[in-house]
This record gives sequence, structure tokens and C-alpha cells, in this order.
Amino acid sequence: MNTPTYRIAPSILSADFARLGEEVRQVIDAGADWIHFDVMDNHYVPNLTFGPMVCQALKPHAKTAAGVAVPIDVHLMVSPVDALAQAFAKAGADLISFHPDASTHVHRSVQAIQGAGCQVGLVFNPAEPLDVLDWLIDDIDLILIMSVNPGFGGQGFIDSALRKVEQARKRIQASGRDIRLEVDGGIKPDNIRRVADAGADTFVAGSAIFGQPDYASVVRAMRQALA
Repeated sequence: MNTPTYRIAPSILSADFARLGEEVRQVIDAGADWIHFDVMDNHYVPNLTFGPMVCQALKPHAKTAAGVAVPIDVHLMVSPVDALAQAFAKAGADLISFHPDASTHVHRSVQAIQGAGCQVGLVFNPAEPLDVLDWLIDDIDLILIMSVNPGFGGQGFIDSALRKVEQARKRIQASGRDIRLEVDGGIKPDNIRRVADAGADTFVAGSAIFGQPDYASVVRAMRQALA
């Protein structure tokens, strides 16, 4: 098996909302690979965060000092899915992930996101089975395993998520496709290696990065743990 390319995706849910553009630039300078965008609707989850206009406003800030665009990784915790997915695609999202249980017709939602020019992912809550992948793994680019229950930042890691990551990795290998395996919730420098060993290659971190005075030192510590 090839050595995976690890990606660190800081979640702006934990950033300073009063200066989001600056926060995005700083975390990219600190070594972020993607910018993770947690969208909550106060309906599917008990919180309300960002709309497409915020994504559109941040898009020009999501680039390296050399001007290379950094992908915006949108995680929709919303129901229904399709209209907001289309709006985020127009606003500049590169990847859009949604929860299968939030969509009435999961294939249709996947096709709509792809038709809008974005990569598409499916998100699984801690107690949700992976069965829907039996029918959809050939159509997606990313699997996102939640290691906390969605709706709030700063929660502790749920250990049983590691078993689900292992199961998802087996499904990806059996499919023979290049699918990213992302984990979101409670990721820190001291547990990121365990999550990688279970099969993950992309790591969402919110308060572990944005809650610290030096973003670069946290990203460096994560990369050292992964190395």
C-alpha cells in the first residue's frame, strides 16, 4: 500500500468570526491543506453557522502566499440538502459533503453536487451505519466520519469512531477508487496518529488549532505525529 498523502483541514467553526478572512490566511500560512467549512442550519443540528455568502467572501482569502488556491471543504449539516449545496457550489466550494439521512434521495443529491462542478462526500454520524456506501461508493470522492456528534465545536473524540474509520478504509480499498477518508471531531496532535493508523488521510481540527496562540506549531506537531 502506498504511503498516504495526509491533509490537515482546519475548521473555521473555531476561528474568530470577527476576522475570518485574516484567520483563513493565517491558518493557510501555518500549513493548512484545506479549509473546512461547517454549515449548520439550526434544524438538522442545534446550531446556526455560515451561509453561502460567507463562503463567497472567504474564497479570495483561501490561497497560499504564492497565490495557489486552497480547497474549500464544505460540510453540510443541513436538511434538506440540495438547494444549499447548489448555493455553496456557486459560492466557490470545491468539495461538498452531506449526511445521507438528511437527503430524501441520496443519489440525486450526489449527482446535483457533481453537476455543479464540485467533488462530493458522504458524512456518517457516530451511531450511523455505513450501509449506504453499498450503493454509492462508486459515485463519491470523500467519506467523512464524525468522531463527535455534529452541532458544536470543541467536543471530545468518540473512540468507537476508529472502528468505523477502519471499516470505511476497507470499503475504499475494495472499491479500488481514490476516495479521501476524512475524520472530524476532537482531533488533536496527541490522537491524530491513532486516527491515521485506523485508515484516515484527512483530518479536520477546529479548537485544537484556532484555540492556540501559534497555529503553525500545532500543524507542525500534527505533521510530526503523522510522520
